[in-house]
Amino acid sequence: MTTDISPADSAASPVDDGRQTPPFRYDADMAGRIERKWQDVWEQAETFHAPNPGEPGSERPKVYLMDMFPYPSGSGLHVGHPLGFIGTDVLGRYLRMTGHNVLHPMGFDAFGLPAEQYAVQTGTHPRATTEANIARYRAQLRQLGLAHDPRRSVATTDVEFYRWTQWIFREIFEAFYDTEAGRARPISELRAEFEAGTRAVPDGRDWASLDEHARRDVIDGHRLAYISEAPVNWCPGLGTVLANEEVTADGRSERGNYPVFRRSLKQWKMRITAYADRLADDLDRVDWPESVKAMQRNWIGRSEGAQVRFATAGADIEVFTTRPDTLFGATYMVLAPEHPLVEQIAPAAWPDGVDERWTGGAATPADAVTAYRTAAGRKSELDRQENKDKTGVFTGAYATNPVNGVEIPVFVADYVLMGYGTGAIMAVPGQDQRDWDFATAFGLPVIRTVQPTEGFDGEAFTGDGPAINSANDEISLDGLGVTDAKRAIIDWLTARGAGDAVVQYKLRDWLFSRQRYWGEPFPIVWDEHGPIALPEDQLPVVLPDVDDYAPRAYDPADANTEPEPPLGRAVDWVSVELDLGDGPKTYRRETNTMPQWAGSCWYYLRYLDPGNSERFVSKEAEQYWIGKDLARSAADPGGVDLYVGGVEHAVLHLLYSRFWHKILFDLGHVTSEEPFHKLFNQGYIQAFAYTDARGLYVPAEEVVDDADGGFTWNGEPVTREYGKMGKSLKNVVTPDEMCDRYGADTFRLYEMYTGPMEASRPWSTRDVVGPQRFLQRVWRNLVDENTGEIRVADDEPDEPTLRALNKAIAGVHQDLPALHYNTAAAKLIELNNHLTKTGGQVSRPVAESLVLMLAPLAPHIAEELWQKLGHDETLAFAPFPVADERYLVADTVEYPIQVNGKVRSRITVAADAGQDEVKAAALADEKIVAELGGAEPRKLIVVPGRLVNVVK
Repeated sequence: MTTDISPADSAASPVDDGRQTPPFRYDADMAGRIERKWQDVWEQAETFHAPNPGEPGSERPKVYLMDMFPYPSGSGLHVGHPLGFIGTDVLGRYLRMTGHNVLHPMGFDAFGLPAEQYAVQTGTHPRATTEANIARYRAQLRQLGLAHDPRRSVATTDVEFYRWTQWIFREIFEAFYDTEAGRARPISELRAEFEAGTRAVPDGRDWASLDEHARRDVIDGHRLAYISEAPVNWCPGLGTVLANEEVTADGRSERGNYPVFRRSLKQWKMRITAYADRLADDLDRVDWPESVKAMQRNWIGRSEGAQVRFATAGADIEVFTTRPDTLFGATYMVLAPEHPLVEQIAPAAWPDGVDERWTGGAATPADAVTAYRTAAGRKSELDRQENKDKTGVFTGAYATNPVNGVEIPVFVADYVLMGYGTGAIMAVPGQDQRDWDFATAFGLPVIRTVQPTEGFDGEAFTGDGPAINSANDEISLDGLGVTDAKRAIIDWLTARGAGDAVVQYKLRDWLFSRQRYWGEPFPIVWDEHGPIALPEDQLPVVLPDVDDYAPRAYDPADANTEPEPPLGRAVDWVSVELDLGDGPKTYRRETNTMPQWAGSCWYYLRYLDPGNSERFVSKEAEQYWIGKDLARSAADPGGVDLYVGGVEHAVLHLLYSRFWHKILFDLGHVTSEEPFHKLFNQGYIQAFAYTDARGLYVPAEEVVDDADGGFTWNGEPVTREYGKMGKSLKNVVTPDEMCDRYGADTFRLYEMYTGPMEASRPWSTRDVVGPQRFLQRVWRNLVDENTGEIRVADDEPDEPTLRALNKAIAGVHQDLPALHYNTAAAKLIELNNHLTKTGGQVSRPVAESLVLMLAPLAPHIAEELWQKLGHDETLAFAPFPVADERYLVADTVEYPIQVNGKVRSRITVAADAGQDEVKAAALADEKIVAELGGAEPRKLIVVPGRLVNVVK
C-alpha cells in the first residue's frame, strides 16, 4: 500500500554528549516526511470522501460536522485560527473509527470589503488575490492533516456557488409572509388572491381598478425582499453603506477609520421581522449554549406593551411603550432626528416664552432641527445610546397626553433611535434615568407614577411598586401593581381609540445591499415600474470584470454625497435587452451587490451536494444529512449535527442563516426547520506581546526571560502584555512555522492539550516541546530508533498494564465525544508513561490500542505506526478500542486525609474496606498521628471512596 519512511538523507547529527542521533529518531524532519506521505495517501485513496445517500457506506449512522468557514486573507492562518478546525477533525476521526459516516467539509467566505480594498490599493483584481489566498489556506489546512472531504469545498466567489445564492434571493423576493398561515408563501399565490378578490388590498382600493404600476406597488409591499428608504450608515471615505457591526463606537468605519453618517437612502431590505417570533421561540428546540440563545433573544427583543397616540396640531405621534402604566408621568416627548414627522409638526416660529435652553440658539424651529440633525448624523447608534451628555432641541410643537389632556413639549434628541419602536418616546423622567437626565438639562417637570421603595433617595426610580399620581375622572391606577395597572390603562386607551395593545421587537428588517464591487450581483433588473427578478434560466448573473472597481472617491467629511456603486460604471453590463415574457425590452440591472453575509447564510447546504447543477441541494442529500431526527426529540428541527465557531458570530450570522433556512423550509425546499442542531463555541488562542521603552512592539519570538522574572529584547527590558495575535503586535506565529519546527502532529496535540476546547488560552511556543517529547516517547516505545523496525512483543500484557490500558480506553472513549481533548491526551500520556516505566517491549495488543487511541489527535504518526505494526489498510476506519470492564474495577482506593480542611496525607486501602477499616488506617498514618499529637480527634468523617475528614 505505502512505503516505509527512510532515515534522513543527511548524516546523523551529533548530540551534546558526542553520540550520533539515531537515524530513525522521531524529530521534526521525520515528522514532516511522515506527514507529507500520509497526506498524499489520504488524497490519492480518497479516504475522507463521505458517501451521500444511496452510495456504499451511507448505511452507517451519519454525522455532519462543520466549522464556521474562514475569510481567506493574504496573511494566511495563524496558530489561533485552526483551534476549532483541529477540534472538529479529532471528533470526526474518532467517529469514523466508531462506525459513523462522517461529513467534515471546509470552504471559504470569500466576497467582501477587505479583498476589494486590497485590490484598490494594489491594482490587482480581487478575484486574483482571493484565489491566491484560498490556495494558501488550502495548503495550510492540508499540512495540518485535516480530514476534509475535498470534493465538497466551496468558495462563495465561485460562479456556480453564487448562482444558487442568487437563486435563493430570487425565491425570497418571490415570496411573502402570510401572517394568518404563519409561514412564507409564493408571491404568485398572493397575486392570485388579489385577483380573485379573496384578499383585500391593504388600503381598501379595488384590485381590478388598479393599473399595472399600482398593482406592482401593492405586491412589492408584501415581498420578503424589498426596496425601502431607510436610515443607513453612509461612509463617504469608503464610498459605501456599512452594516452596524462595521462601525466603531465613535462613529467611524472599522476599516480605514473614516467618519460614518446616518443617511436615509433607498436600499434592499429583507423582512426578517416577520420571523421574529419563530426565530425566538425555536431557540428552545436547538442544542446551543444558553448564553448564545440569550444574545439572540436580546437582539430580537420581543416586548409587550401599548401603542399610544399623542395628538399635535400637525399629526398624531405614535409611541410604543412597555410601561403604559406610567403615562400620567409623561412630561415631554422625544422624536428621533430621522423621524418623518419632525418637519410636519414644527411651526414656523418659536412659541412665546420658549426656554432658551430648548432652542439651541437657532432663530426658528426649522433651523434648530436642521443643525441638530446634521450633528446627530455624525454619531454612530452606539455612541448615541451610550453618550451620557443629553442633547436635543425643541421642535416648537406640543402634543396632548391622552390620559390627562396636558400639553407637553416635543423635542428632537439623538438618544432616541428610529430603528427601535416608532422612533418616538413619551418621556417619563420619574421612572427612566435617561429621561431624568434630559429633563434636568432642559428644566422639564418630573412626576413620579411609581411609589419608590422605602429609603430610596435617588433620581429616577426604575423599580416596580404601586402606582401613584395616576388618576383622572374616568380611571385611577393608584395602588395597583405594574401588571394590573398596565392591563387597566391599555383597556382604557383602546376603548377611547387612543392606543392599542401591541407586541414590539428590537429586531429591524435586514439591510441587504452594499455599494461595492466585490459581492454577489442581485438577480434583479428594473423597468419603469420597479424591480423584476430574472427567471431561473438566466442565472447566474456573472459579476463583470471591470477596470475600475474602486468606490467613487468622496470627501470623507462630506455627509451630503450619494453612493455610486462601482457596477454603475459598467455601462454595457448595466443596460441589457431581455425578453421576460412580453417581448424584448431594455432593462437596467441592479448595481448594488449583496453583503458578505449572503453566501454564509446557506453554504452548509451546498456542502451536501456541491456538484448538483439542477438544485442548490438534492432533497435526498438534505434529508439524509440534516433532516429531522425524531430519535433525538419529538420536536427536533434538524440541522447540522455539530457547528463549531467563535462566539463573535453568535447573533448576526446565525440569525441570518436561521432566517433564510426557515424561508426555504416554508417554501418546501428543505425538510429541516433549523440549520444548526448543535452549536459549540471554541475558545481563542491569545499571545503575549512586548513593548520597549519607546512603547513600540518588538518581535515576541526574540524576547527572553531575564534572571529576575522580567523580559528583555536585545538586552533591554521590555513590558509584556496579553491579547490577540496580530501583525501590528509582532506576536503572530503561523502553523507553517510550527509544522516545520515540530511537525503537524505535535502542533495538533499542543493545541488540543493546552486547555478545554471552550476556554481561551495563551500561546507559548516554548511549551510545544512537551507534546513533541510525548510523541517521541511513544515512537521510541514501539520503534527501534537505530533500525526503524517495530519492537513490540507478542506476549500477553501483565495485569497492571491491562488495568492501565483499559482505564485509558474507557477515559478516552468518554472524553473524545465530549470534546474534552486535553483530558484525553493526559490519559494517553499517563498510559505511555506506564509503558515507559515497565521497560522492555510493549505487548502488541497494548501497542495497537495505544496507536488507535492516538490516531484522532495525531493521525500521521499513528498511521505510520499502524503500518509498521503490519496493517496494510489505513486506520481511519479501524475499530476504536473498547474497554474490558473486568480491568476497570479497582482493587484499592486512595483516600486523601484532610485535617481541619487541609490535605495532610493519603492512605491506600482495599476497595471493599468498610468505614471502620478506613478510620483505623487513617488514625494509624504517621502524619496524622503527628498532627493529632496523641489526642483523639473531635470528629472523623469518611466519605466512601473519596476522602477522610479529621477535625481536631
